[in-house]
Amino acid sequence: MITQMKKYTFLVFHRDYEPFLTQLRDLGVVHITQKAAGLIEDDEQLQAALQHEDELRRLLKQGAPDQLLAERANIEQSIADAKQAASQAAVWGDFDAERINALSKAGYTLRFFVCSASAFQEEWGIKVSEKEGKTYFVNVNNENYADYENYATLLPSPEKSAARYMQEVEHLKGLLAAANARIEAWQLANIEDIKAQLKEARQNIDWQRVTLSTDKLAEGSLCLFEGFCPIDKEAELNAMLAAAEVYYEETDPEKEDATPIKLHNNWFVKLFEPLTGMYGWPNYHEFDPTPILGPCFLLFFALCIGDCGYGLMLTLIGYLIYKGKLKIEMFDGLGGIIMALGVGSTVVGYLMGTFFGVDIYRAEWFPESAKALMFNNLGVNGKIGEYDVMMVLALVIGVVHIILAMTIKAISYTKRDGFKNTVSTWGWLLLIVGGICTAILAMTFSLPTETVKWTLIGIGAVSALGIFVFNTPGRNPLINVGAGLWDTYQMSTGLLGDVLSYIRLYALGLAGGMLGAAFNQLGAQVLGENPNVGTWIGFILIVTFGHVLNLLMACLGAFVHPLRLSFVEYFKNAGYEGSGKLYQPFKK
Repeated sequence: MITQMKKYTFLVFHRDYEPFLTQLRDLGVVHITQKAAGLIEDDEQLQAALQHEDELRRLLKQGAPDQLLAERANIEQSIADAKQAASQAAVWGDFDAERINALSKAGYTLRFFVCSASAFQEEWGIKVSEKEGKTYFVNVNNENYADYENYATLLPSPEKSAARYMQEVEHLKGLLAAANARIEAWQLANIEDIKAQLKEARQNIDWQRVTLSTDKLAEGSLCLFEGFCPIDKEAELNAMLAAAEVYYEETDPEKEDATPIKLHNNWFVKLFEPLTGMYGWPNYHEFDPTPILGPCFLLFFALCIGDCGYGLMLTLIGYLIYKGKLKIEMFDGLGGIIMALGVGSTVVGYLMGTFFGVDIYRAEWFPESAKALMFNNLGVNGKIGEYDVMMVLALVIGVVHIILAMTIKAISYTKRDGFKNTVSTWGWLLLIVGGICTAILAMTFSLPTETVKWTLIGIGAVSALGIFVFNTPGRNPLINVGAGLWDTYQMSTGLLGDVLSYIRLYALGLAGGMLGAAFNQLGAQVLGENPNVGTWIGFILIVTFGHVLNLLMACLGAFVHPLRLSFVEYFKNAGYEGSGKLYQPFKK
């Protein structure tokens, strides 16, 4: 949910302005309204401060100045070059480059060649080595060169032997160790100071942005600015303002105000707030989608994983990340949500009857009493009509999810714009929900055909008035009818596609289960009927590699596709914009 805010307007005498800002910053509860970026970001002092902050962040991220890093990089490149040269020189064996130079001065010029091993002939020169189907040989003074110039390639004369190059590598490694030691010494001496400078720079930037967002009145003698404070911090702020003896006004935010938002959710919903932030935070007059986004994403993710064994693995991984036992940078701080997704996947995977690709519903060793809650017990032999029960369940989930989105849209739009401006939204909600509920009641309680007919006619008539006649109050009725027809076309085509999108929940779970079963079968074939140590090793390798690969692919699909269902199908039908800005109080 979104915390209620109070809007404050401050009017301060210019001599008291900076001391008052210091008090506000020390209290740290007021989000100061800043002017549009184009009005303040062009300020030269602010630009210089931002550039200084970027330099500090870059230096902190690098961990050392450019000069020290460049020195280390050059040594590492020299090591790589020496190793490559040693590899190239190794085919010529252990030789003395000075003796080759002495032979050259004495009139004996050595040239180095390579050709395919099958083409080499002894009269071409002295064979030195043979490697990977190629023969390396040496010719003295180009003797018989014309005989093989089309078969052999002239190579550059090696400057040093492989052994000499490796000696250089060992020397360079010593220089590299010294360079790393200089970098570590610099870090010990400077990192904490840079962190302190970065904090100071950040505070300086915040201060400048606040002052640039302050209006000067009465020839600069008065300073006017605005801010927002959460209602739970209101008493603290008012006590400070009373002691400061400054003029201020406290009001409720208006629709046109750029009111920041502060989310206030329980520990479970808070786990999924990063997902909301990926799309965009709600504005102050919107609803917080996280309390619905979180549980729905958890359910969708679990359906896509569809295996309780994989769920247990995710739970363990999430726990290790949460406790700091497993360090994975990209998952830093996400151990809680990974654990929640793992637990959900374990429960749903059990209901789907799959454990590491094994169909436990049909397994004789699995207790019959534990199979009672599984989805396979729904319908007839796990089917509803001609369709798999999981496919029907995915579509039902899609219908419920979209109806929930439309309900939230109707309520939030009514709260924001009033009922008369949202009649069309309510008309569509009545038509869809009323029609579905009537159909369910008719099938469940065998309602008389006449009752069902007149109920549907009544729902359709009331909905049509809202959709086609009263969709925009005060507008020409004919224009309203045309707009209603266009809205009908968009809704009829869009809703069908939206609902069908939820089949992916069934398809991904089915694909993951089938792939897991395939790895199990492949491992069983390797194990054979008379297993031994070798077949057991093969079985373990295949099953382990296969399920790890399947888990990684399943997690990727289970993250992307539920996120798409939430961001596209759900948010679109819920009318969610996500254009809000987080509450960031002016503080140290």
